[in-house]
Amino acid sequence: MGTTRVTVRCCDCSLTTTHDTLRDARLAVDDHESAAGHDVAWTIESLDAGVSKAGADAGVCGRPECANDDSPLVNPAPPEREP
Repeated sequence: MGTTRVTVRCCDCSLTTTHDTLRDARLAVDDHESAAGHDVAWTIESLDAGVSKAGADAGVCGRPECANDDSPLVNPAPPEREP
């Protein structure tokens, strides 16, 4: 997967939009639910490779054996303090 693509669809009207970031999609969902009071669903069709890698490295499935212990994203070393 090369880019992020999220589709937002309203279950109560004809609203259908696509977004290149999760943030923009989440804002669209929140805005439409707040303004129209409708039930909105979103589908993550693809994620940028970096987002997928970060999720995989962090073991987002919740099982410790899924985490990549060699990744700097998992328990990164704290910054060195100056004496």
